[in-house]
Amino acid sequence: MTAALTPARPITLAEINAARDRIAETCVRTPLVKLELGSGFPDIRLKLENLQPINAYKLRGAANAVALLSHSKRSHGVWTISAGNAGQGVAYAARKAGLPCTVVAIETAPIAKLERMRALGAKLVLVSYEAAWNALDERAYPGVEGAFIHPFDDDDFIAGHATMGLEILEDAPDVAAVICGVGGGGLITGVASAVKALKPGIKLWAAEPETAAPFARSLAMGSPQKFPEWQASFVDGAGGQSVFPRMFDRMKPLVDGAIVVTLDQTRQAMRLMAEKARVIAEGAGCLPLAAALTGEAGGGPIVCIVSGGNIDMKVFCDIMHATVS
Repeated sequence: MTAALTPARPITLAEINAARDRIAETCVRTPLVKLELGSGFPDIRLKLENLQPINAYKLRGAANAVALLSHSKRSHGVWTISAGNAGQGVAYAARKAGLPCTVVAIETAPIAKLERMRALGAKLVLVSYEAAWNALDERAYPGVEGAFIHPFDDDDFIAGHATMGLEILEDAPDVAAVICGVGGGGLITGVASAVKALKPGIKLWAAEPETAAPFARSLAMGSPQKFPEWQASFVDGAGGQSVFPRMFDRMKPLVDGAIVVTLDQTRQAMRLMAEKARVIAEGAGCLPLAAALTGEAGGGPIVCIVSGGNIDMKVFCDIMHATVS
């Protein structure tokens, strides 16, 4: 099915502004707060997408994509593929539209995310990580019907995420850099599409964990690469086994660089965010802060996208306990 897709294209400001109006009643305009770290640290602001109704940014893209489905495409409901946050976003938007929703979900996803998808009315089809990744490429899964909403390689999904970029520029007009965690690439493509269109001098940085950093490798090699040494970790919402060629085509013109952080740096960022801002964020949501603290993105102002807060509380508490100095 991938061969029949139209080539990846830039997302326009007109699409982003239209998406903003379209999702206004579903999504929250999330706050941008300064992280008070004292002297010797970069100037960091946190974009708190963990405060969306599903506690993750994916609602922006899902709300826009579901709203734009034609009547004929809605007739059999909608489905998506997800490790948790995209599934919640599509389920939430589908419920609001009165549509049935199925999520082909990664069986090792955090229990909290699986339970939240079910609570939103989604039917779950649990599969292995490899099967889900293959289904993302095929855009199909045996026995699952309805309008497929790709969780990152979809123009309407990306345009929804891009609305975040408009808010960032309004709330932090002095921003010098924005850092986004990268999994499939839809978040950074969206945010960068808005930011670069309005202020092209702002740097866009990707953040990945050391256990799953195919985009950093792809940038270094100049082409989409696989990451065979991939390992599962508590950073379940970012990183992948490879970069999809279409997503590399989308990201490459917009992203200025990638910062790879260790799992320990991510844990420390998670703890710092909890201590200094009283924010509970999942692993992927802490990658940008961990990246900012390396100094590679400069002294700021840096906006770090806190992409979500859907983490099992036992895992969160274990990390807090383990990082006590």
